[in-house]
Amino acid sequence: MVKFAVIYYSSTGINYQMAQWAAESAKEAGAEVRLLKVRELAPEAAINGNPAWKSNAAATKDIKEAGSEDLEWADAVIFSCPTRFGNVASQLKQFFDSQGGLWAQGKLVNKVVSAMSSAQNPHGGQEETVKSIYTTMMHWGAIIVPPGYTDNSIFKAGGNPYGTTVSQGQDGKMIEDVKDAVFHQTKRTIEVAKWLIKGKE
Repeated sequence: MVKFAVIYYSSTGINYQMAQWAAESAKEAGAEVRLLKVRELAPEAAINGNPAWKSNAAATKDIKEAGSEDLEWADAVIFSCPTRFGNVASQLKQFFDSQGGLWAQGKLVNKVVSAMSSAQNPHGGQEETVKSIYTTMMHWGAIIVPPGYTDNSIFKAGGNPYGTTVSQGQDGKMIEDVKDAVFHQTKRTIEVAKWLIKGKE
């Protein structure tokens, strides 16, 4: 059984939804799953000043925060976070930056990883955010599994071969239909993790 972690950051709920879909897909694929959020760094005043942010914070208050022990446990990980000025949100970046201890011990090598992202418009930096996550993964020595064009769901979701990305409309909801793409990306990630585990046996 593949040990699979979905580690996300979400302010208003888009990436939380994507993370939930990834967790659901992983369970369907027979993986042992942990759905985890990274620590919020924004001040409470900023969160309370945005109704969608405040609502999402309340809805996800019981979800466990990710720690180094979760990365050490996992065979495979999908990361999901919104773009911030074309880059990784500081909350997820801080989580990455705190993994120096695991990295120094070689415990992040050969983790199977994939990434997803969102922005408020179609060209808001989603692809660059996914690729920025992958840059960190290269330094870890992880095995990156992009979805590529391996399923029709990729085209339905907008055609991003790096990782599922979505735009948020003015109503706060997803513009593209990406559920099937998330499911496919997750199952592909788990499939590669299974090959790696089998190769070690």
